[in-house]
Amino acid sequence: MTKTFSLGGIFPKKYKITSEIPSKDAGLPEYVYIPVKQHIGTPAKILVNKGDKVKVGTLLADADGVISADVHSSVSGEVIRIDETEAASGYFENMITIKVQGDEAEDYIDLSQTLCKEIPETPQEIIDKIRKAGVVGMGGAGYPTPIKDTIPQDKKIDILIINGIECEPWLTSDDRLMVEKAEEIVIGAKILNKLFGIQNAIIAIDENKLKAIDIISNITKRYVGVNVRVCKTKYPQGGEKQLISAITGREVPSGKLPMDIGCLVQNVGTVFAVYEAVMKNKPLYERYVTVSGDMCKTPQTFKVRIGTPISFLIDQCGGYDEKTAQIILGGPMMGNSIIHTQAPITKTSSGVLLLSNELSKRPTPTDCIRCGKCVDSCPMGLRPYLIGIYTRNNLLEELKSIHAQDCIECGCCAYICPARIPLLDFCKLAKIELKNKQGK
Repeated sequence: MTKTFSLGGIFPKKYKITSEIPSKDAGLPEYVYIPVKQHIGTPAKILVNKGDKVKVGTLLADADGVISADVHSSVSGEVIRIDETEAASGYFENMITIKVQGDEAEDYIDLSQTLCKEIPETPQEIIDKIRKAGVVGMGGAGYPTPIKDTIPQDKKIDILIINGIECEPWLTSDDRLMVEKAEEIVIGAKILNKLFGIQNAIIAIDENKLKAIDIISNITKRYVGVNVRVCKTKYPQGGEKQLISAITGREVPSGKLPMDIGCLVQNVGTVFAVYEAVMKNKPLYERYVTVSGDMCKTPQTFKVRIGTPISFLIDQCGGYDEKTAQIILGGPMMGNSIIHTQAPITKTSSGVLLLSNELSKRPTPTDCIRCGKCVDSCPMGLRPYLIGIYTRNNLLEELKSIHAQDCIECGCCAYICPARIPLLDFCKLAKIELKNKQGK
């Protein structure tokens, strides 16, 4: 029986047109632009200078503070610029620009294709290797993995859930990763089992990923403590709290974390990065990225070096169609429009979507008809229409009283609203206003 969460959810069309296409190495661009903040928390402290020669895996910036992550070079070449550069969001961020001059890697990295199965490291050594590799959550949030995986003494994890749902339309980067790197992911799960002192890792996979389900299910038969659970195709099944509910039946209370109820969730991309960090001494300097959309001429999932300009990937997919109206970094439900295509791929970039005006244009909103569909669809049990009213009228206490801060920004409410009210925008603004008030 397929698993799913019980509260809310929607069923958008999936458009998984690249699911059966093997991934392709994107190759090396002329320049890479590597931000020193590709994670939640403090930007990493820059260690290199203009004119320095670097290799693949050279440490460019060191984690600065408790919540931060190391940043490594994804290419070999020369550092030609260190300054504030416009990112995909339009904001300026500190980036290290490297002119690519080859593909020579640091000696400490094992680049062989040999599958490593033995896990000799102690839990502390595992954490140290994950930290040294700069691994962060690759499902979108970018929380530093060594921080998330360091469990306080008063907490106990009894189940590890590995998120292979990928419920966003168009995206197939996790799907291709599971098909092509299945055993590495399973071994990564074993590494985390050892870290937490458990034998209970569940790889949750959407029912529409038949090949991944088949391959990983067969592999897990050879590994104690790692199993597969098939989940119903329903959005946002890949949300952390929704996935915990589907797999365990447990509910994460408002204001609490999954570890408070004995759970920890990691994206499959993160688990693969853990395998490479622990077993191959390989930093996180590349990832799988889907380039697709109804205006993409040749959709493809690529293995991409961090810092690669988005335009480089689009060119390999046939370039722009003149009818392209919007380019989104991420998925159409929770991703963001980009300002320019010289912006780089980062550790948290799962996809690039080229969309037509038909799919991206916002219709003119009309008055709310009190249908309640936004309430029925909300997977957090919130009242989005009321959040919109309170936000428009700056009623912060009222927003707090209806738990607006619990919104996961999935976009179900805006998607389902027949009046086309931008409810997600109001929810995001409400959370910002509540956070600002709390900081005063």
